[in-house]
Amino acid sequence: MSVLSGMTGFARVAGEADWGGWAWEAKSVNGRGLDVRVNTPPGFDGLDRAVKAIASKAFNRGSLQVSLRIELSDQAGGAVIDEALLSSLKDAAERAHGGALSSEAIATLMTMKGVVETGSTSLRDVAADEGAMSLLLKSAEQVIKELEVARHAEGVSLASMLGELVEEMSAVTDSAISLAAEQPALLKARLSKQLEELGAEQKIDPDRLAAELALTAAKADVREELDRLQAHFQSARELMSAGSPVGRKLDFLAQELNREANTLCSKSISLDLTNAGLSLKGTIDQFKEQAANVE
Repeated sequence: MSVLSGMTGFARVAGEADWGGWAWEAKSVNGRGLDVRVNTPPGFDGLDRAVKAIASKAFNRGSLQVSLRIELSDQAGGAVIDEALLSSLKDAAERAHGGALSSEAIATLMTMKGVVETGSTSLRDVAADEGAMSLLLKSAEQVIKELEVARHAEGVSLASMLGELVEEMSAVTDSAISLAAEQPALLKARLSKQLEELGAEQKIDPDRLAAELALTAAKADVREELDRLQAHFQSARELMSAGSPVGRKLDFLAQELNREANTLCSKSISLDLTNAGLSLKGTIDQFKEQAANVE
């Protein structure tokens, strides 16, 4: 038996290397289709595309947000001085000045672009390092797998709730079948009472009366609706047993169930059968609400 998968979940995977540490976070909520948004530091666009491809293979529906945070180590993130460039600038300044530079002047030279490189350059180095990118990609694959596990865990709960709702609807329908068997007798009693109140019972031809009763009974016959409801319940059981992705099919099935329940209520001529139909509609609404969470 396959399992259902929900569309809500969260996962986090962290790792460390010589150049620093990182953390992938992935969260998912309901969505009509699959929407994957990836947030990575500048220069890591290749990971964006790779993560979207991985997520597309793992999921069919849901709105996903996957983000990467990188913290460089002190060594990787510290300042790196371009000694050759600084020396060249210092020599040029001393020639122009006609003498040695003060410490303040040298400090000013160090503020010039390219003399001192900080963390942003190190991030670019990480992005250009195939080994580092391979580590980050493997970590991304792991966070997607863990998100998949989280969504499957939600699916187990959804399967239990949906299964209980199907059995509840089935029990109400069984009760409605018994109540529907009383419809013809109730129709005859109602028509006879109306004729009696009009004083016309003795004036109507018995054959005509029988024909009217048959026509009215046919209009109030709910056996077809009840049969379709039972067939839909079996379809729901089969869909849930097949496992995800079945969310759209379950949603459509809920619409069909509601259609049959509405017809049942409109054809009912007894309060008990009407109440059964209304109870069924309430449970169908719960079923539809939970089915909307299924991938």
